[in-house]
Amino acid sequence: MNKRFLLVSVMLLTLLVGLMAACGSTEGKTDNKDSITMGIAIADVGQDGYNTLFANTIKETAEKEGIQIDVLDAQADAVKQANQIEDLMQKQVDIIMVWPVNAKAIVPVVKKAHEKGFPILSVNSIIDESGIDYINGYTGPDDFEQGRLAGELMVEALNGEGKVVEIIGTPGADNTNLRVEGFHEAIQDSDIEVIESQPSDWDLEKSQQIMENYLTKYNEIDGIFAMSDNVGTGAYNAIKEAGRESEIAITSANMYDSGYELIEKGEYYGSVEQSPIEDAKLAVKTAIDIVNGEEVEFANFIDTPKVTQENIEEFEKPGF
Repeated sequence: MNKRFLLVSVMLLTLLVGLMAACGSTEGKTDNKDSITMGIAIADVGQDGYNTLFANTIKETAEKEGIQIDVLDAQADAVKQANQIEDLMQKQVDIIMVWPVNAKAIVPVVKKAHEKGFPILSVNSIIDESGIDYINGYTGPDDFEQGRLAGELMVEALNGEGKVVEIIGTPGADNTNLRVEGFHEAIQDSDIEVIESQPSDWDLEKSQQIMENYLTKYNEIDGIFAMSDNVGTGAYNAIKEAGRESEIAITSANMYDSGYELIEKGEYYGSVEQSPIEDAKLAVKTAIDIVNGEEVEFANFIDTPKVTQENIEEFEKPGF
């Protein structure tokens, strides 16, 4: 089943899910608390500037609301993240938020938390479809849409034809899978061909190495789809060193300061804005609403508009 279709269709079941949760076990709930308590297990706080700013903002936003929050860093370790969720259950927090290291690997512990009565909010990256029934909602970017917008930018940049390489994020991560699916949907009616795809784990240096290998392997490359501007900047560094930056268009699904500057100079075709500040604030707001028993949409997306040299003056530099 198409994950995009699944995510949207599940929104229709929000009220039913809320009622079912209300009727289930209450082991994860305690009475007479002075304030709401939350816990969040983030995939990898130190991975890049986006993750770090998200973690700082979610802590600041919660504390401003008088909320006690534990912000935990899984350091890209799925086993460690599962243990962190176990710890949050032991602490009897009112709601558990998770930014999954791996969308499938997190499902068993999320199921366990759900069965104990803990509300669960998936943030930034949606849990695997096999665990959808165990969460109360999702907040963050619409990753399928971001990939689709990056694909539209690529079609514009190449006038609908050419050979493209992909440098994607972390294998198994749902944000990686959805962005790829969206990109492919956008280019499917064009004459653009994806000739190879390699994972970078969102790392700039690794992305540069991948691009260097692509340049050695392929004489003809017209475009690069980068999963984020951190990835795209690594790719740009490689093509610049090879003296081919004027030949190859780059589009990305998540704008960073580095991408903003390159777009501004006309050295990078376009990206998609995604704010870690808005991402974090929406997560806290939605979590509060869930704890307070308010009806919320299942999928709660932040805005992610396209950015090119033509409209870049409408956007502020991301700050990360």
